[in-house]
Order: sequence, then structure tokens, then C-alpha cells
Amino acid sequence: MHIGLLLLATSCKIISYLVRSCDVDNPRLPFVGLCECCLVTGLEGADVVLSCSLIEEGGGMGGMMGGAMFKRTPSTLVFRDLVGNDGLSPELVTPYNPPENPNTDDLIFELTLPSIQIPNADLLLHADCNEQEVVCEISRYVPRGAELDSLPAHFIGSVQLEGGGISLTLVLQTLHSETTQSDTHPLMQSKLNLPLSQSGTLQTEVVFVVFSRVPSIVAPIGGDVLLDCGFRQKNSVPGQDVALEWRIQHRGNGRKILDMKAREIEADVGQDSFVDREGTSAEADLLMRDGNASLTLRRLKVSDEGTYICTVGSGEFQTQQIVQLHITQPPRITLSEEKLIFQDTTPQKLSCHCHRYYPLDVQVEWFSKAPSEEEPVSLSKESSLSSHRQHSDGTYSLSSHLNLRPNKNPPGTVITCRVSHSTLETPSDATLTVDEPEPSTAFWTVVLMLAISVVFLYHAFKDAEN
Repeated sequence: MHIGLLLLATSCKIISYLVRSCDVDNPRLPFVGLCECCLVTGLEGADVVLSCSLIEEGGGMGGMMGGAMFKRTPSTLVFRDLVGNDGLSPELVTPYNPPENPNTDDLIFELTLPSIQIPNADLLLHADCNEQEVVCEISRYVPRGAELDSLPAHFIGSVQLEGGGISLTLVLQTLHSETTQSDTHPLMQSKLNLPLSQSGTLQTEVVFVVFSRVPSIVAPIGGDVLLDCGFRQKNSVPGQDVALEWRIQHRGNGRKILDMKAREIEADVGQDSFVDREGTSAEADLLMRDGNASLTLRRLKVSDEGTYICTVGSGEFQTQQIVQLHITQPPRITLSEEKLIFQDTTPQKLSCHCHRYYPLDVQVEWFSKAPSEEEPVSLSKESSLSSHRQHSDGTYSLSSHLNLRPNKNPPGTVITCRVSHSTLETPSDATLTVDEPEPSTAFWTVVLMLAISVVFLYHAFKDAEN
């Protein structure tokens, strides 16, 4: 059971990496990101601080009558010691320092690591250098069989690197907050009514995580793809079932394509599975042994494109991860003519065909470059487009037509059809050159008659001499 919604897009930034500049004599760089620091092999010991939003259910009607479906409260998520500090000079690392005067209104989730391994979490250290925003949201979470207000409290956190790299769904469990004196009353967070540490942070640990290291992937029609998904659990019970479900959602429609329950049976792994798409598979033994919940799709079609939801359940915890699959097919480009010759002043039609591409959007441009011109001249405004034609496999075709006149396109003129599409790193060109006109049939008839006349006269003069 989840309280709140994690799939709302909220932009936030990494507040700091808390790694000192290697140029310790430069006072202008007291704290910097890794891209500005010396590239120490295996940089370790950095705390990562993220600005987040605590998502709570609102009391409104989604904007009707002045209400709102969800409330957002600014919060902070602190990854403590994202990696260890072995071998790193102490003057290069500054740990996160909580506020000197704790404020019970502040929402600071302090995440102690390593409780369980979070694959590729160190990519958060490079987000600023790669100009990537971090989306961070937190909401209450109720494990199976637990009550809403039971302790320890649980939260679910969604941390995503925009533009790809890593996507995490973390189940956080609060830790017991010790006080320095037994008669000291703990600080209580004003909104959550949960005990805080003496420094004013809500101390938590990760007890369950579902992740994807490739949350968005592009694959061609007819190819195979692996949708990356995995999970880690702090305290798993031997022999405990692991449930895996994959669903696809696209254009308002959704369906389950794989449902698996795996369990350890002595030295083997047993499974119950349902598959709704041919060529779809997940490995039960990898799921149990390595926490590998990845899905394989073979012989991709356009209909496979969409949002894939990987849901993993183990014990009292269940959460999900989202992977976007984009299907592509580059256009095949041909011209209607192999060569272009003007026999008279009549204009000629040239067509540029873009065959079986996906996705839909394609741009076609025309250019001409006469022998006397240094730069090509755009002819796109003089062209016309056919309607898109959709094939049974979901791909599209389109044609662009251009009428060319001999007085504007003398022999030697290069005509170019340039096609741009999302699958092409650079536009693709199809070209031809206007050829010299071939002599007409009448011309060859006159030449032939003259040749016959010459031969006839030659023989006549020969006979006269004899």
C-alpha cells in the first residue's frame, strides 16, 4: 500500500557533493563537484545532498473547488558516505553537517549507507558535471501487514537522473533515535510526528530497492532488447517467494505481459510464470540469486513500444520501476528517377520516397546547385508532400514531389533530396545530376539520309569515271 504518488515530475538539484576542491589554495572553490576536482581514482567518502519533495495526499478534487490532489513539501535527502573513504585524503572530504540549530519543521531524511548495495548510485556524484537534473520525491509507505502509524515508519523515495543513467525506488525505514540522556525527550518532526536525531534529521536506512540502470532505451524493429530491472533487500528470509510482474502501457492501454513467482527449493529454483507475448522471458534463477528482474523481448515490433513497469515483491515489500522503450526504424530513401534529362522546355516531376520509417515525424528538403553557383539553393517551398502511408507493421512512408524546369536547372545541376529523422544522426541525402539532352530522332534521321546521299554520290562519280 502506498500513500502518495511517485510518478509526478518534480525538478530538483543536487545541493552539493561536499567534496573539497583539490586546489585548496583557491578560496573561491570551497565545495565543488567532481568535474572541478582532481580525478582521484576511486573517489570515496562523499555525502550527496538532494533537494526533494515530500508528496502527500491532499483533500481537494484535483483543482476543482480550489483543492489539490497532492501536497508537496520541500524536503532534503542525504546519502551518507555514498562510497567509503578508504585511501582518500581527509582534507579532500567534508561530511554533511546538519543545521547547528535543529528545526523540527525541517524535513531532512538522512540515509545511512551501506545498508544494502545500491548499484550505480555513485552516478549521482557526476550529475552536476553531466548537466543532469535529479528528480527526487518521497512519500509515506505502508508494508504488507503493517498499520499506517506503526513503527518503525517507512517511506518510499524515487530518485531519477533525467536523461538516463540510473533510476531508484527506495523503501526507507526509520532507525531508533538515541538520546544522550535517558530523561531527554527526543525532538519530534512537526509534520510527521516522528522522533528526530539530536541534529534534527530523520535517520533512515534502505531496506528494499528496485532499480534500473537503463531507464530509457531505443531499439530497432526486428531486434532484441533487454529491459534492465533489479532489486535488493536487506533482510530476506531463506525460501521466501519473489514475485515479478512486467506490464506495458501505451497510449492509454495497458496489459500484463509477464507474471512470475520464484522460490528456492533445496538447491534449485522453482517458478510459476505467465507470459502474454511470444519471445518474452525473465530468468527465475537470476531473480533469486542476483536480484536480476530484467526482461528480454525478442523480434521487436512497433506495438512493443511503450512504458514498461517492473514490479518486484518480496516479503512485506513491493515496489516498482519504470523503463521506457522507444522503437525506431530509419527511412530508406530513393528518387523516382536515376537520371534527369530535359528534351525540351517541358517541366519534369521528380519524387523523393521515404520508405518504412518509425516514429512518424520526418522532414524532407530539396536543394539545387548549378555549375555556376557556389552554394545550394533551397527548393523546399516549391515542393509538395503526399499523406503519410501506414503499413501493416506500423511503419510509415511518405513522398515529396518537385517540378523542375530546364531554364532554371541547366545540365550539370545537382538536385538533392535531404531527409531528417530522429533515427538519423545526420540528414541523409539522395542526389542526381541533370544530364545533357540527347539528340532527337529527327536529328539522327537527317544524319542518316545525308550519309546515304554521300554514299550514293560517291558510287555515281565512280561509275562516271569508269
